[in-house]
Amino acid sequence: MKLRKVSAAAATALVLALTATACGGDDGGDSNGSGSGGGDKIKIGIKYDQPGLGLKEPDGSFSGFDVDVATYVAKELGYEPNQIEWVETKSADRENALSRGDVKMIAATYSITDERKQKVDFAGPYLLAHQDLLVKKDSDISKATDLNEKKLCSVAGSTSAQNVKDDFAPKAQLTQRGGYSECLSALQSGAVDALTTDDSILAGYAAQDQYKGQFKLAGLKLSNENYGIGVKKGDTATLDKINKALEKMVSDGAWEKAVQENFGPAEYKNEPAPKIGQIVQ
Repeated sequence: MKLRKVSAAAATALVLALTATACGGDDGGDSNGSGSGGGDKIKIGIKYDQPGLGLKEPDGSFSGFDVDVATYVAKELGYEPNQIEWVETKSADRENALSRGDVKMIAATYSITDERKQKVDFAGPYLLAHQDLLVKKDSDISKATDLNEKKLCSVAGSTSAQNVKDDFAPKAQLTQRGGYSECLSALQSGAVDALTTDDSILAGYAAQDQYKGQFKLAGLKLSNENYGIGVKKGDTATLDKINKALEKMVSDGAWEKAVQENFGPAEYKNEPAPKIGQIVQ
């Protein structure tokens, strides 16, 4: 076979074309999902240790309300569930994870505060939670002052129980444990009378199989916690898309379904879905 000669210019053009194709230069996405959607993966920060909100299951799957919300939002941004990479994002590292670009967004019981808004932008809120008490099903504790002379479980490093003691029940006896599971075991055995933190977190723990039907929320509103989805400061394009996705999730009923599936067993009396941009002080 007779071979034709190829000019140097043509050869160069061919190499450039092949290089551009190999790099996938026009797919619009990257590993953090920084494009307009439809990239290979999107990294989303969640908690791994909060049943009902963000939990890594023994089989490696993920469950919880935050997970359901983030999955819905990602779908609206152009990502299927198998394109989501869940990244454990601890409370103290949430702002840094966004600024470093480790994740595209964070849905991890992330309360919107003025201090945090100096560092990140928030879509939402998508849930209005409150500090509350978890007590036994037959408990007569119905208000914070009922905790006087009773034992209130606190997780080491948490300020929730101290706030109750300072503001409502100065004679409450604080008992510290290493984690919420330990507080729940103490509540189950009668070693303590109540556990306090955000009602959404309490509902998630109480809904676990080993605790179903044993506890109830007192239904107090000791604080307002507006949960938002954090994005990198200045990423208004992503922010707008997430807000539209959250509005759609509410309007099509998926939001209410996710609430009932994740918190229902604990008889969680949730607030109606909050309006986007409406922060309850």
